[in-house]
Amino acid sequence: MSSPEIASLSWGQMKVKGCSATYKDCKVWPGGSRTWDWRETGTNHSPGVQPADLEEVVKKGVKTVVIGRGMSEALQVPASTVDYLKKNGIDVLVLQTEKAVAEYNALAARGVKVGGVFHSTC
Repeated sequence: MSSPEIASLSWGQMKVKGCSATYKDCKVWPGGSRTWDWRETGTNHSPGVQPADLEEVVKKGVKTVVIGRGMSEALQVPASTVDYLKKNGIDVLVLQTEKAVAEYNALAARGVKVGGVFHSTC
């Protein structure tokens, strides 16, 4: 199963190829995507992305996770979150969201089992 292309990104809106939904923040993995609802894990800009935000994506068997920190990189990513991924043998890229989407799409196009979480505003 391949990772879906992120078809478009603008402030507060993301579209994933093959999905009719428009996301504000989203999670993607080989074969699927869904909204990333920060309320599920109590996530805020600081301290930021938690391992609990990534568990669902990790369980899909990804080899790389791309984290989009927002258009202005307001979303933090603590070292403990990066360590969680590395301890699971997963490569991680933490980037500004436009750069993160470009990198994610490039990896997906090469057939890498890539997943990600992306924040589309600040």
